[in-house]
Order: sequence, then structure tokens, then C-alpha cells
Amino acid sequence: MKVALFIPCYIDQFYPNVGMATVRILEAFGIHPEFPEAQTCCGQPMANSGCMTEAKPLAENFIRTFAPYDYVVSPSGSCVSMVRNHYDHLVSPQDPDAPRVRTGTLELSEFLVNVLKVQPPTGEFAQQVGLHQSCHGLRELRLGPSSEVMRPRESLIQTLLSGLRGIRFSELARKDECCGFGGTFAVAEEAVSCMMGEDRVNDHMKAGTQVLTAGDMSCLMHLDGIIRRRKVGIRVMHFAEILAEAMKA
Repeated sequence: MKVALFIPCYIDQFYPNVGMATVRILEAFGIHPEFPEAQTCCGQPMANSGCMTEAKPLAENFIRTFAPYDYVVSPSGSCVSMVRNHYDHLVSPQDPDAPRVRTGTLELSEFLVNVLKVQPPTGEFAQQVGLHQSCHGLRELRLGPSSEVMRPRESLIQTLLSGLRGIRFSELARKDECCGFGGTFAVAEEAVSCMMGEDRVNDHMKAGTQVLTAGDMSCLMHLDGIIRRRKVGIRVMHFAEILAEAMKA
């Protein structure tokens, strides 16, 4: 199995430990990913702002860069969803590599659970963890249950964390509500974005969350900003960091 690691811009620039934790987890399960240095942004910020002309060469570069691999794994549901669900109008339908690269681009938890079929890893993490289900991962990749879909569905992230000794999960009042980040939405609609984030932080505070986790550091970056400004005693960690710390991977 030839696996490539795709690291989103904000992880590369602000949260490199998340990328390193992802590598350690993959290696713990026998996968030694390659990091193609030709990779760039997936184009999501441009596409979200309506700048499709600027997003197109980035999408084409993504397909070209990752064409030699069986799977592309990323610790970001939003970037993975961009590739899987929104590249159809950015790459040529005549590109023979595009369909395979798009379907083979997976978020870390779905690669571990659905491809590698790993059992919940053992380790210790004696904290109360609040899980934020990011919108792209939840509603575009279906990585967890959403309240509007009336059928049971496991949260892949919670499944992976559930084997850790001492871990407890917060019971939130609104477990699948948006954090308010939304990329450029947080800039264009700052007040609304901040109020949505405040709501999410308040929900976690009431639930007794000690560690707030998610599969998208973009959401966690937004929530962490609110937590730090309010001086709330909640630690923010990507789920890959929790697994790597608990497993000592």
C-alpha cells in the first residue's frame, strides 16, 4: 500500500505537531507515508470565496502530485471534502487520474477505521473529552452522526478514542452544531462567527469538558482563540495528538 500524507496549510504553518502526530499514528499501524514536497493548498479558501479561477491550478496540482499513490491521508475533514466533493468542476473530466485520486483521498479517522480496520487503540488518557464534529467531516464525509439523519451512525473519532483507559466523553446539549469558523466566513461575518463559537465553548464548559478535540484544526483554531481570550481552562487537541500521546506513538 503506497500512502501519501497531505498536510493542510494551517497545520503546516501553525500546528506542525498535528502532522507529526499523524505520522506517528500511521507508523504505529505499519504505514510509512510519503510526503510529496510538490503539494500545496488544496484550493478550498479560494473556492469558498468564489475564486474558482485561482482554485483551479491548485486542484490540478493536487491530482498531479498525488497520482502515484494508492491513498492520500490527511488530518483534516474539510480539505478532504474539498478534494472528494468539490473538484468535479476544477479538474478536467478527461484527466484519467482525477477520479482515483479523489476517491482515494481520506480523512485520518476513516482511513484508520474503514481501510486499515484498526480496533480502538489501547493507551491511557484520563481526561473528560468533548468532541466537536466539524461540519465538513460530519455532513459531507459522514464521519459521525448528525441530528437531522434519523439512523444510527458511529462517530469514527469517538470510536478510535474509546479504547483509551480513563477517557470520558462530554454529553453536549447540541453535539453537532457548527463552531462558526467557516473559513473566510469568520472574516466577513466576524460577529456572527464569534457568537457561534461562544455558544460551542459554553456548551463544553457546562458539560465539564477538559480537552476539546476534533478532526479539523481549523475549527479548533477558532474555538481555541475564544477559549484563550476568555481564559477558560480547556485544553485543545486534535484527536491525532490525543492518540499519539496516549499510545506514546
